[in-house]
Amino acid sequence: MNRTLAQIETGESLPEITLEPVTRLDLIKYAGASGDYNPIHTIDEEAKKAGLPGIIAHGMWTMGNLAKLFTPYYEDGFIEDYSVRFKGMVFLGDTITLKAVLLEKSENKLYFQVLAVNQHEQEVVKGKVVFSLYH
Repeated sequence: MNRTLAQIETGESLPEITLEPVTRLDLIKYAGASGDYNPIHTIDEEAKKAGLPGIIAHGMWTMGNLAKLFTPYYEDGFIEDYSVRFKGMVFLGDTITLKAVLLEKSENKLYFQVLAVNQHEQEVVKGKVVFSLYH
């Protein structure tokens, strides 16, 4: 039986999510959805001209994927606040694992640390989520 977020204790983690390896199509679709057409995210030559080893994923693509950790809990509440720091680049072919651990519970609010790591266990995004439980 699946637990609700209200039943999770401080220090516990949500089930991790490992994304499929990042593809160029993922980034082209995200560029269209977000309106961020910076060519360093879709064109190899432009990324190299910018001094990168290859195209990189949009930071907001990775941040948006982190929110998937909370999708199973939409009946429990909603993400009230979300802040991250971009710690590393995500390249084509990277496999990103999404993680969240409950840091604190206060009334109807849950405070999580969220993390996205690549296949080398290097942090690429780290942040905090405040999840508000419905009354």
